Amino acid sequence: MEGVLHQLTRGNALLFIIILGIGGSFQSGYLLTSLSSPTPFIQNFINSSWYHRYQEVPHPQTVTTIWSLVVSLYAVGGLLGSVSIKFITDVFGRKKGMICSSLVSVAAGAVVLLSKRAESFEMIIVARILFGFSAGLGVYSHQMYLSEMSPRKIRGNVTMTSATFTTLGKLCGQLFGLSEVLGREQLWNVLLSVPACFSAIYLLLLPFIPEAPRYLFIEKGDEEGCRKALQSLWGKGNFKQEMDEMLEEQAAIDAARSRSPLQLLRDRTVRWQLITLLVIILCNQMSGVPVVNTFSFDIFQKAGIPPDKIRYATLGLGVAELFTSISCGLLIEHTGRRPLLWGAYGVLSIIWVAFTVLLNIQVSSHWSSYLSAALIVLLIVFFCGGPSTVTGTLNSEIFIQSNRLAAFVVVGMERWLIFGLMGFVFPFLFNALDSLCFVIFACTCLLGSLYVFFVLPETKGKTLLQISQEFRAITVCGKSFSEERTANTATRL
Repeated sequence: MEGVLHQLTRGNALLFIIILGIGGSFQSGYLLTSLSSPTPFIQNFINSSWYHRYQEVPHPQTVTTIWSLVVSLYAVGGLLGSVSIKFITDVFGRKKGMICSSLVSVAAGAVVLLSKRAESFEMIIVARILFGFSAGLGVYSHQMYLSEMSPRKIRGNVTMTSATFTTLGKLCGQLFGLSEVLGREQLWNVLLSVPACFSAIYLLLLPFIPEAPRYLFIEKGDEEGCRKALQSLWGKGNFKQEMDEMLEEQAAIDAARSRSPLQLLRDRTVRWQLITLLVIILCNQMSGVPVVNTFSFDIFQKAGIPPDKIRYATLGLGVAELFTSISCGLLIEHTGRRPLLWGAYGVLSIIWVAFTVLLNIQVSSHWSSYLSAALIVLLIVFFCGGPSTVTGTLNSEIFIQSNRLAAFVVVGMERWLIFGLMGFVFPFLFNALDSLCFVIFACTCLLGSLYVFFVLPETKGKTLLQISQEFRAITVCGKSFSEERTANTATRL
C-alpha cells in the first residue's frame, strides 16, 4: 500500500486522478442514481405538464411510457457518445475529448434547469440525451487516459479509480436526493443539473493536466512531450522501462495499423478479447444492478420498505458500494482479476434467487422485507467488489493501442444499447412478471461466472503484448481463432 501511495504522491498523479475522476466517471455515477429519488416528482411534473397543455389528465400508461423514455433515452446519448469517441480522441486527443464532454454536460444542465419553468417534459428528455452523450464520451476518455498514464505495476490500482469515482458519484446522487438536501418537489430540476456544476469546475482545471503520455509517444511520436508528461505525473526520472514498453507496443502497431470498429470485429486475432469483453458487459448490464440503481424506489417499495425510508435505504447502498470499491482497488493487484469476477458473478446469481423467493413469501413473513433489503445491499457490495471495478481495468488491459479505441466503441455501443433497452422495458417487465423478472438476472450472472472461470486468462502484472498472446493461446476443440485464420490463409494460397 505504501509503495502505491508513494508513487502516486511523488508527482502530481494523485491530484490529476482526483480531477479526472470528478469530471469523468463521477458524473456518470451521479446520473445513474440521481433519477431515483425524484421519480414521483418528475412523474407528477409529466402529469401537470400534460394537463396544462391538453387540459386533460394523461392515461397512466402514457405517463409510464414518457417516464421510460426519460430513463432510456439517456442511453441513446451514451451510445452516440461512445460511437464518437474514436473520432474525437483520435483527432483532438484525450484532453480535448474530455473538454468536449464537459461542454455538453454544461449545456444539458442548462436545459434541465429551464424545463420546469417551461413546463416541458420534452426538455428533460433532451437533457438526458445530452447528459448521456457526455457520459458516453467522458467515461471512456477517462478510462483511456488512466490506462495511458499508468505504469504497469500499478495499472490496476490507477484504472480502478474510474470505478471508485463512479461509485462516489452514485453516493452523491443518493445523498443529494435526500429531502433534506435537494430531493424535494421544488428542487428536482436543480438535483438533475448538478453534474453541470462539476463540469464547469472541470473545464477550469483541465488545462493544467498534461496530455496522456502513451498517446503522445505512440500516436503523435512526441518522445520529449511524453517524457515531460510522465515527469509531471510521476515525478523526476528517465522512465526508461515505461518508454521501452511503449516502443515494443509501437512496433506491434506498425505491423498492424489502427483499426476501425468493423475491422476489429473481422479480426480473428483479437476475437477472444472482443468476445470476453462483450460477454462481461452483457452480464454487467443484465446483472440487475443497473436496474437497482435506476429503479431502486420501485424495487424497495416492492420489498416492503416504507416509502419515506427508501431514500435512506438507497443512501446506505451508496455508502456500502463506496467502501467496497475502495477495498477492491487495494486488493486487485494481489488477488488478480479472475477471482474477483467469477466469484462475484456466482454470489450475485445466488442473491437474486434468494431475493425472488423472499418477495414471494413476504406476505406471510414480516421480517422478509428487511431481509430483502439486506440482500440488495449485498448485491451492490459484491457487484462493486467484482464486475463493476474490474471491467474498467480489463477494458484498458486486453487491447493494444491500435485496437483500444475501436474496442471502446464496440463495447460502448453494446453497453448503452442494453442499458437503454433495460431502462425502457423494465417498468413493463416488472408489472408483467412481478418478482419472477429477477430470475433473468440470476441466470445471466451464472453465465458470467462460468465464462470467466473457464475462459478468461489472468492479466495481473502483465504487459499488453503478453496479455494478447495469452488470449491467442485460447483453444476450443483444439483450435484457436488465430490458428484458424492461418489455416484459411494457407488454403487460399
